[in-house]
Amino acid sequence: MTITAAVQQRSKLPDVGTTIFSVIGQLSAQHNAINLSQGAPNFPCDAALVAGVTRAMQQGHNQYAPMTGNAALKEALAEKVLNLYGQQYDVASEVLITASASEGLYSAIAGLVHAGDEVIFFEPAFDSYAPIVRLQGAKAIGLKLQAPDFTINWDEVRAAITPRTRMMILNTPHNPSAQVLSRDDLEQLAAITRHTDIVLLSDEVYEHILFDGRQHQGMATHPELAQRSVIVSSFGKTFHVTGWRVGYCLAPAALMEEVLKVHQFMMYAADTPMQVAFADYLRTPQNYLLLGTFYQQKRDLLASLLQDSSFRLLPSAGSFFMLASYQHFSDESDSEMVKRLIVDHGVATIPLSAFYTDGTDHKLIRLSFAKDEATLRAGAQALCQVKPR
Repeated sequence: MTITAAVQQRSKLPDVGTTIFSVIGQLSAQHNAINLSQGAPNFPCDAALVAGVTRAMQQGHNQYAPMTGNAALKEALAEKVLNLYGQQYDVASEVLITASASEGLYSAIAGLVHAGDEVIFFEPAFDSYAPIVRLQGAKAIGLKLQAPDFTINWDEVRAAITPRTRMMILNTPHNPSAQVLSRDDLEQLAAITRHTDIVLLSDEVYEHILFDGRQHQGMATHPELAQRSVIVSSFGKTFHVTGWRVGYCLAPAALMEEVLKVHQFMMYAADTPMQVAFADYLRTPQNYLLLGTFYQQKRDLLASLLQDSSFRLLPSAGSFFMLASYQHFSDESDSEMVKRLIVDHGVATIPLSAFYTDGTDHKLIRLSFAKDEATLRAGAQALCQVKPR
């Protein structure tokens, strides 16, 4: 047996190969497609933030930060969370700055989930959750949100919990459905997990992107849930700098202690000059409090431009995504539809089936409106050319 064959035979993730995201990226580049697919802004961040990083570098902040993060940034973050959500986190033991939200997710799962455990998550889901769980020798239990509203069926959750359930992964605002948890959802979650040792991992990277007057119902807004939650969020998503790869975790000290054990050997510390700049930037609340209004204008613009298209748009309550249905005019799979949009119409989107482990196809595609106005107008114009076959 060759070394290649031996490695493949013993792969920890034998069924993980090239994803539809890579396929779409390559096809989009080949056809120079308008990018409504990628969940990243194509417009610049605040010049003051870039100046802050430059200043930090010039001032000599270019070596390792403390393992848990820059002290000023952690203090500013704890103050923000207390003011917005009412939960007090100890800066010394309950706040961690990570090298991206993805690193925070990995550190939390690796630190708290053991071989033989079960982890409940909700599909459609960000594609890293299940593989990270499986890498720990644990079982990922995917429960499907109820389409087309993409709500949680709490009776199904109750039925899925076993003595081996160690963790439940939540995501609000939700990628890719653009829906959000309600206060009732949090009460249901609290009732289900009460008197258990289930840990909650809450992916809240879009915490400041909610629409139409909604308030973020994250785990820190519910004192009981906060005591069993690791919250993960992202400076990159909030401040339009996804390439800087800086995020954070919040958790009670007992949980954070286990997360830190992975973080210290995985990354040790996130990028120093970015942390210094974020510490200053967080001191002005308007830098994040106006984010919902900013993205709601983009959502509304794209929705208005697609009003006369063949697609039917689903409501978007948060994040910078919306879903579009085509089942009323085509029986193509969503992957086929996405490829046709790229090749025939020059616009890139994402098939919702890519967010299901079993490829469930609701005839829905995901659109990203984290784009400048020119891109949104060009993308909408291309989508409006799509006619029923």
